[in-house]
Amino acid sequence: MAAVSGFIKYSMFIFNFIFWVCGCIILGVSIYARVSKHGQEIINEDTSGVNVFAAVNLLIAVGTIIMVLGFLGCCGAMKESRCMLLLFFIVLLLIAILQIVAGILGIVYKSKFEESFKKNFQEQVKTLVQDGADYEIFKNDLDKFQKEFKCCGLIDGAADWGKNFDKYSASCECTNTTNTDDICVRYMGKLVYKETCGNYIINFLKKNLIIVAGVAFGVTVIEILGLVFSMVLYCQIGRK
Repeated sequence: MAAVSGFIKYSMFIFNFIFWVCGCIILGVSIYARVSKHGQEIINEDTSGVNVFAAVNLLIAVGTIIMVLGFLGCCGAMKESRCMLLLFFIVLLLIAILQIVAGILGIVYKSKFEESFKKNFQEQVKTLVQDGADYEIFKNDLDKFQKEFKCCGLIDGAADWGKNFDKYSASCECTNTTNTDDICVRYMGKLVYKETCGNYIINFLKKNLIIVAGVAFGVTVIEILGLVFSMVLYCQIGRK
């Protein structure tokens, strides 16, 4: 009768206990933000609150999955339950497969994602040439973005502002810049930033793609270790 490895058993328990605690924290904070009066006030401060609610709901789902997965791993290891370990293995395997598929799709459809971004920018540009209170929030947000990241417009630079350029051009103007020839261009008698905010966002995503890929790779390695440990423990319990 083979003995169950104590190293694998307690490694599984410690790892999944930390996993479970992280899931509880994510779930608790997300639910608080979703139902508390203070959280509602923060979300409702912006008209984009619908998107914030969607993000909070996603975090609730993620927290729940992590918490359940950690529970299965902890109890499966300590109780030496083959059923729980098998469920843990299956759920973790499905998550790993989804991550791999998402990574492959991201590589294959990278150019299409960029086109989708640009198409969305084109739709947003239409709001810049219109007047009215309905468009003030978006215009003000872009105004702040331009000032913070030294960019102008979304696609065609300052021209995207259309007839509202004079009204919102202050955040586009080059200020406190030494290399004006490199990052600035003249438009309607004013020196404005050459780079568009659309290009800035796309370039930012490209630059951070390596970091995202590295984190995803690290998570995948941890998941593979979890799969190996759970299956080894499952087999040892069966032999025992």
